[in-house]
Amino acid sequence: MPPDSDLAEWIIECTTDALIYADREGRIVRWNQAAVDLFGFTREQALSGSLDIIIPEHLRAPHWAGFHAAMQSGQTRLNGRPTLTRAVHQSGRRLYVEMTFAVVKNPQGEAVGSVAMARDVTERVEKQRASARQAG
Repeated sequence: MPPDSDLAEWIIECTTDALIYADREGRIVRWNQAAVDLFGFTREQALSGSLDIIIPEHLRAPHWAGFHAAMQSGQTRLNGRPTLTRAVHQSGRRLYVEMTFAVVKNPQGEAVGSVAMARDVTERVEKQRASARQAG
């Protein structure tokens, strides 16, 4: 059995959902292989950069307001419930992603960053919208 830190890394890399960890300033610190696959940015392109690389421009102001509020309060508005939102692939293609967010706290209970899990639901959403248009 590997040491716990190695096992944690294996788990993060093997999960099929994108895992993104950002520090209190919104700089990307962790970007797993599923994030590379989903958003198209390599680790080298993403790490130390801003979350803005995957946030559509029109959603950046509300995202950062929520992010900073979560860092200050130590909790997210959604309390771990998934939310459907838009994201941007490196190619510029718009994605629908289902995301969950959590505030990461140090042993003293202070918010040190945020972790998000994301999955691509673009195909499902587009099919639902096409069906709704045909029915309506």
